Amino acid sequence: MNFRNRRRKNTYIADERLSQRAISLANYMIENKSTVRQAAKIFGVSKSTVHKDLTERLENIDSSLAIEVRKILDLNKSERHIRGGMATKEKYAHMH
Repeated sequence: MNFRNRRRKNTYIADERLSQRAISLANYMIENKSTVRQAAKIFGVSKSTVHKDLTERLENIDSSLAIEVRKILDLNKSERHIRGGMATKEKYAHMH
């Protein structure tokens, strides 16, 4: 196997692995209604990676799954300010 063929094979394997991860992340987020941060922690990847997998890669793999995930991402974004306020309230409640 020459270098060019080996490189194509490795690229295919990497693409397949990324596709599988994006689908697994999407299924996890839908089943658990989790946040990007929670999914990143479970899968051992960064929040940026989770976000890219769910917003860019997944669209090219499974558009119907991407639509379901988008609903969860939008819901999380709309609730973000509430979660931040609750975390701050909790922090100061423990201080006093």
